[in-house]
Parts: sequence; structure tokens; C-alpha cells
Amino acid sequence: MEALILEPSLYTVKAILMLDNDGDRLFAKYYDDTYPTVKEQKAFEKNIFNKTHRTDSEIALLEGLTVVYKSSIDLYFYVIGSSYENELMLMAVLNCLFDSLSQMLRKNVEKRALLENMEGLFLAVDEIVDGGVILESDPQQVLHRVAVRGEDVPLTEQTVSQVLQSAKEQIKWSLLR
Repeated sequence: MEALILEPSLYTVKAILMLDNDGDRLFAKYYDDTYPTVKEQKAFEKNIFNKTHRTDSEIALLEGLTVVYKSSIDLYFYVIGSSYENELMLMAVLNCLFDSLSQMLRKNVEKRALLENMEGLFLAVDEIVDGGVILESDPQQVLHRVAVRGEDVPLTEQTVSQVLQSAKEQIKWSLLR
């Protein structure tokens, strides 16, 4: 039996998905034509959610693809690669994305906070993966490039709700110490 030898490729990520706890799409970025239409993408997303939302594992093989995933409160994060892709590389992308968002959202990684900061999500994903090629796996570098940190905004340029949220976070962290 002759083994198929595949050429190494930089195109490791096929898709990055974020679904809510009902399996509905919050964010999806596909880097190839595995699922060319929105209808096929949504069907794949429902399938992936149904297979993974009740398990505690971090990896699945589904429809000939390697899927690494993580959940947080009411969000599910997925990084998808081909079946022969290195799971550790995909997991590095997932962890970088999750840690970057966690710091951007001040450890409040939930649906409402994510929807209020979608521009940060788009920028972070674009800094981590471009066209399926992994560019960065260090969350600190991603945050530095995205530069969406509330502490950097002068108090005079913040809205009242941002000031109240910042004060609430500072009180919460001082009580947790």
C-alpha cells in the first residue's frame, strides 16, 4: 500500500468559529472553499455544535476535519483544520484567540461583552490568522498590535458607562485580592 505524502503547507487553519450556547453563529471566518455557501456553513456549524457542546474534550474529528474547541460561559470557540493537521498548532491558535479576548474583555468572556467589542475580535483574528496561515500565537503580541485596552483611553474620552464599568472592575479585583 502506497502512502500519500503531502507537501508541508503554511495554510493550516480552515476556519475559526464562535457560536453561542444555542449553536447560533456569532463569528465565522472560513479560509477555503470546503463549505462554499452560507447554507453549507450553517449546516456544518449546527453539526459541529451538536457533536461538541455536551463533551468535556478539546478535540474532535468531524467530516474529515480536525476541530479543536473551548467553551466559556455562553460561548463556544472553534478552530478547524484538515484531518492531517497538527492538533497542537490548532490548539495554539485557539488558546491565543481565547487569551487575547479574555484580556481585551477584562476576563469577562461572554456573549454580551463579545458583541459589544466585535471590532476587537475582528482585529485579533486578523492578527492571529491571515488567509489560513498562522501569523501569531502569543496573546501579548496580539494585544499589542490590536491596542484595544480600556486603560489606555484617557478618562475624559470614556463614556459614563465605560467609567462605571472600569470602576466596577477595579472594585471587583480589589475585593478578590
